[in-house]
Amino acid sequence: MIPQFDEIRIQALKILKNGAVMRVKDFRVPLAEHFHLTEEEMNAWYPSGNGEIFLDRISWALSYLFIAGLVEKPKRGDYKISDKGLSMLNSCTDEQISVYIKTTVNARTPKKSIKAKGESEVAVGSDENEPTPQERLYNSYDNIKQSIQSEILTTILGKKPQEFERLVVKLLQAMGYGGEVKNSGIVTRLSNDGGIDGIIKEDILGFNHISIQAKRYALDHNVGRSEVQSFVGAVAGTPSKKGVFITTSDFTKGATDYVESLNGSPTVILINGHQLTEYIYDFGLGLQTEMTFKVMKLDSDYWDSMEDDK
Repeated sequence: MIPQFDEIRIQALKILKNGAVMRVKDFRVPLAEHFHLTEEEMNAWYPSGNGEIFLDRISWALSYLFIAGLVEKPKRGDYKISDKGLSMLNSCTDEQISVYIKTTVNARTPKKSIKAKGESEVAVGSDENEPTPQERLYNSYDNIKQSIQSEILTTILGKKPQEFERLVVKLLQAMGYGGEVKNSGIVTRLSNDGGIDGIIKEDILGFNHISIQAKRYALDHNVGRSEVQSFVGAVAGTPSKKGVFITTSDFTKGATDYVESLNGSPTVILINGHQLTEYIYDFGLGLQTEMTFKVMKLDSDYWDSMEDDK
């Protein structure tokens, strides 16, 4: 398991004990060996794609050591143990050093908190084994997103089935399907087996199009193989042989296994309730931006172009 940044701090300080000047990336291997990390854990990225988890936690650990005065920065990006850090390593226990770091950082950091909907406030630097401030921000964002997605699904289930059909057509258009084709989205009911609730035209004359099946089902009413098979039969009879089956619930294993066995002939995509609300949220369909956070970081090229004070 990848250690939290506060678990890394003391060991990072011990690695610096010999007086060497090190950069963040230099800590990866010795710390990974100490915590017995696998190659996969060492190189794991945040789900958001914003960097490596382990490297980010090392960076935050060093930042806290610097704020506490236990390490110095001879120049930007370099870390070296301070006299205070060396003294504390020689005279204090790991627990005493951890308490000192926490107390010092809290005294020098404004007492702010981050609060997600439905959660109690989480004070920055309040607990041991805590996530980094950046991870806490991501977690709060994810909690808010999940809460809104739940509201989206509840709202959809309170609307008429015809409204759901219109919604999924608009969603696919918002996702870019239909492109610049005028009136590319159509809500319709054809007489095909399994029924087709909507169509997205991908070209002006309609030679290529995506067939849509939309089922607004209760959360415990999963779509089975027979319903999917009927839709596949309807899609197979269209020129483009492409379809999307969208439901507010989920699909049985038999249904998903059947679609996988098609090997793209015809091509049918299954979208369950969770994926549906993910797409609605990510593409902002029927949503408004409540607030935006701008998180800055140093521009390395800008600062590195300046001459260092030797």
